[in-house]
This record gives sequence, structure tokens and C-alpha cells, in this order.
Amino acid sequence: MIDADVPAWWGGLGLPGLIDLHVHFLPERMERRVWHHFNHGGPLVGDGWKIEYEWPVEERVARLRELGVRSFPALSYAHKPDMARDLNAWAADFAGRTPGCLLSATFYPEPGVVDYVRRALAEGVRVFKVHLQVGGFDPRVAELDEVWGVLAEAGVPVVVHASSVPVPGGGVGPGPMAEVLRRHPRLRAVIAHLGMPEYEPFFELALRHERVMLDTTMAFTDFSERRMPFPASLRPALRDLGLAGKVVLGSDFPTIPYAYAHQLYALERLDLGDDWLRAVCWHNGAAVI
Repeated sequence: MIDADVPAWWGGLGLPGLIDLHVHFLPERMERRVWHHFNHGGPLVGDGWKIEYEWPVEERVARLRELGVRSFPALSYAHKPDMARDLNAWAADFAGRTPGCLLSATFYPEPGVVDYVRRALAEGVRVFKVHLQVGGFDPRVAELDEVWGVLAEAGVPVVVHASSVPVPGGGVGPGPMAEVLRRHPRLRAVIAHLGMPEYEPFFELALRHERVMLDTTMAFTDFSERRMPFPASLRPALRDLGLAGKVVLGSDFPTIPYAYAHQLYALERLDLGDDWLRAVCWHNGAAVI
């Protein structure tokens, strides 16, 4: 499958398009730094990889439209204090001028974080994003306890990079988020990358907590299967969770080392059925945004 085949693919499933909850657009200067890091490797990306869609922003938006991605966020993430507010303002402006882009926001453990998260919710933010590894913080820190509570009450999905890929350390891994969820069991956490490589414990969190979800970002692709293969023993749980509304499509566009279509092909070749594909690629995302 190539990108040009994607509209016929989702059309054959009877869908109106795709909903992708793990897409990145960033302020240009920040984006260039991120791309340089991936292209050359570094402490948080290992060896890195060549980015498939290292294109001008207008071309990337156009490609999503051509693919039929009807709804997507411009996920940003803060890695130091006094950064999240500016990123949120940029994301609001980008969403306001980009059809199909969901209003998204991020946060960081710092003074005032509860206030700006509440303000973001009041302004209509549909998706939050935090990257525990890049941010270098533990989700259990006192500054975030009220934030998690506010988000749990609001029911807004929070895409959380909580696993130890590409390198372990800090507050990543299933343990810290498990404790957050013990305190805030109604939190709608969307565990990025299915929690790879710690698939099993993150699946347990999704099975245990009503609102915890998993996104498919980079999972099952040739790239990830070579490095962190998905356990065959979890396929029944993957099918059940998807049909129960708890698995959503994620891609990591544009920062991926293969065509967007390959992520969809990787889902199809799991052979979990058309109902599962329809749920993951549209219905489950639509239910939470």
C-alpha cells in the first residue's frame, strides 16, 4: 500500500475518513531542532532515522487532507518550565487556521500549571499531550496531582508518552502512570505507542481502567517489529480492547521513517477484522473528541 491507495482503503471499510490522534506540528524553530535530532540520533531517540515527511508545513497539511485524515491534533510537548503556555498559544493559532486540526495543549510541572490547564479546557482544548521522557519529569510529582484530577473530571484525552522507548529513565515505564491512575482512575490517558516495549503492563492498565486507551503509533510496522515486536499472546486483548473502544489510530506523522500508508497496512495485516479496523481508525477516536 502507498499513500495514494489510502482513500480507497478507508472507503472500502465504509468510513468517511480517518481520525489520527497522534500527529505533530510544532513552531518552525522547534520543529527543525526535533527533526535534526531524529535525523542524526541523540540521547532521546537512539540512532534516530530519516524522516519521511520532512516537508514544508503546507505540504504536510495537504498530505493529511489527501490521505483523508479528517481530524488530527498538532501535538506539542514542553521540556522545561515557562514553555507550555507559548506552545499552547501557537497550537491554538495553528488549529484556528488549519481545517481538521483539533485544538490541543500541553503542560509541565511548574507554578501556574493548574490555572493554564483549566484555561485551556475553558477555551475548548480537545486533546492534551505530555512526553514524560522528553520532559524529564515524573507524572506523580505534587505539582501535577490537581492537573490529573481536573483532566479526569473533564474527560479530555491526554496522549502520554509513558514508555521507556527509545531509552529508559526518569518517570517513564508503567509504574508511575499506574500510580497516577490509582489516584485518578477516571483519567482518559491515551498511552502512546501501545506502551512499547512494555506492552503487557500498559495493556493491563487499559484492561483495569475504564477510560485508559492505547494508540497504535508506530506499532506493528516493519520498523518497530524489528526492534520491539508485539507479543502474539496479546493479540486477543488487542482485538477486544479495540472493539471496546480503547484503541485509537496514531501515526506520529510526519516524524516517521516510512510512508503513512504503511501504518495502516500494518494494522490490516494483523487480520483482526474489518470491524476492528473501523473502530480503531474512526469510531473510537470520534467517541472521545
